[in-house]
Amino acid sequence: MKPLASSKQSRVMIVAGEASSSLYAQRLLELWRERGREVEAFGIGSRAMEALGFRCLGRSEEMAVVGLYEVFRHFPLIRRTYHALLAECDRQQPDFVLLLDYPDFNLRLAADLKKRGIKVVYYISPQVWAWRQSRVKRIRQVVDRMLVLFPFEVDFYRSHNVDARFVGHPLLDELGQFPWPDDKLRLERQRCGLWSQNEASLKVLGLMPGSRESELRHHLSEQIQAAELFVAAHPNARVALLCAPTIERERLAQEISCSRVPIQILKQEPFAMIALCDLVLVASGTATLMVGLMRKPMVIMYRMNAMTAWLAKRLVRSTKYFGMSNLILNGPASVELFQGDANPERMANELSRLVSPQEYQKQVEQLAEIQQKLGSKGATQRVADELEEFFLST
Repeated sequence: MKPLASSKQSRVMIVAGEASSSLYAQRLLELWRERGREVEAFGIGSRAMEALGFRCLGRSEEMAVVGLYEVFRHFPLIRRTYHALLAECDRQQPDFVLLLDYPDFNLRLAADLKKRGIKVVYYISPQVWAWRQSRVKRIRQVVDRMLVLFPFEVDFYRSHNVDARFVGHPLLDELGQFPWPDDKLRLERQRCGLWSQNEASLKVLGLMPGSRESELRHHLSEQIQAAELFVAAHPNARVALLCAPTIERERLAQEISCSRVPIQILKQEPFAMIALCDLVLVASGTATLMVGLMRKPMVIMYRMNAMTAWLAKRLVRSTKYFGMSNLILNGPASVELFQGDANPERMANELSRLVSPQEYQKQVEQLAEIQQKLGSKGATQRVADELEEFFLST
């Protein structure tokens, strides 16, 4: 097997089936290009990855579904893409496969790749340490190396005889120059229509309903209603709807057309949008970690199909929290509202509680600990180095 450092072009299959993982895969492709690595990459990815020469057999935007009902609806597409990946592996014989998150799909795929003798590296571990720990046995059988985001994951995997390496969290590289100085924040808010002459009492509420179509169906209307109640209680508040990279702005414009309060739709780099907000109503997922890294107090919510929710409550019993920010902190820094509890009235009340300076500052201080727990910047470089080291030694 040829290492990445070889002058010969390497052939790599990458499977990034979600918005966050496709961003991390995009950064790896960009780094390889900067380093002059000749890599022919194909698999599942985003339009941004395709612009870098990645050959898409499936799009992250279409593959990112959650819940039994949503998976059932998308099953024909998922099945076609799965078999297309295996067929392309048989034709192209990639030097290795890099799987990112997306565990139900990727662990099954890893088993079929293992039968073909193809090396598998898994980047961004399934949360087996939080729920369904039995999956670690399967991981040991089908994954050659696990690249993990959190230090505690290394000990967990090594205790189960899985080769795991800590690379840190790639979101740290996305932070940029934040937080903004007050004068820049004021200008950016004015530019986006999120300003008020009564600056002292201004509160900008950010809505983050999720990056999947199923999440928009379950979350967006409820979040808009919560925002209406919040503005009724705090008339000087402004509301911004933060558009995920995988969602078209026009899709959200239809939803807010009947809102009783003005809502500004933003579509920029995620951290730049979060920087404009004072507090955030956010769907559980990677977004809670982004909001936490920006030290913006939040209320975490999640709603799903009733049957899926019933199963989730019975499967996830080994952890007290479902918000990623709370999981990392191992404590309830932010309120979590699930299913029926994630109703407009309750969400608006919890957001109003955060308007209190004492409650606001308390959560800011708790969220500040997240960055300390995630290590240092440079995750993408460490991933590239680990891939080099691994394939030089095999």
